[in-house]
Amino acid sequence: MTETALLEFRSVNTHYGAVHILKDVDLAIYPGEMVCLLGGNASGKSTTLKTLLGMVTPTSGHVLLDGEVVNDKPTSYRVTNGVTMVPENRRLFKRLTVKENLELGAYLRDDREGIEEDLENIYELFPRVKERLSQKAGTLSGGEQQMVAIGRALMSRPRVLLMDEPSMGLAPALVQQNFELIQQIHEEGMAIFMVEQNANMALSIADRGWVLQTGRVVLDDTAEALLANPELRSSYLGES
Repeated sequence: MTETALLEFRSVNTHYGAVHILKDVDLAIYPGEMVCLLGGNASGKSTTLKTLLGMVTPTSGHVLLDGEVVNDKPTSYRVTNGVTMVPENRRLFKRLTVKENLELGAYLRDDREGIEEDLENIYELFPRVKERLSQKAGTLSGGEQQMVAIGRALMSRPRVLLMDEPSMGLAPALVQQNFELIQQIHEEGMAIFMVEQNANMALSIADRGWVLQTGRVVLDDTAEALLANPELRSSYLGES
């Protein structure tokens, strides 16, 4: 691709103390595409997200946002410039109402009119959320909490949405619905970078994917090619 990546890793290495987590990782997320990162436990997936968001600083290599090196930029800078995350297990403020949780997604914004407009867009996208605005977030079902978590992230007006295990903790019947919502958001032009253990579902809606193994990218291809890859099918889809 000739266009500038929204987010990019160039030879990124990260350590937690003496433990080497990410090892010379290269990846790029371009405007309007959906990419997924697959891998087993302790492969470095969560560290990748934290490094993209500025919660972890690389020990070497570069993180770029719109072509600018942002290794030393805080999370708030990245959120203001279009990067936000839907965290694992939703992480809602359970004692706050649904509306208060949504409004927290816009805490770095001061355009009240735009915030109200975006709230209306969230209500249109998630009618069930609108019905529960005054409820405490902790009283919602898992599927409803996921809608609120996505809505809260969208309130920052991101250009790329990072998603950490969006299907985790959801009842099997809700997983398909959840991925349909993610696909709908993507089809409206949102770039999405998704870390997900459900490889089959993630690759079925993604454009491209990477596979991490002990901190290294071992596979990098289109989603279609990865779905057909015998190594991936054996390791991550449980097929022989």
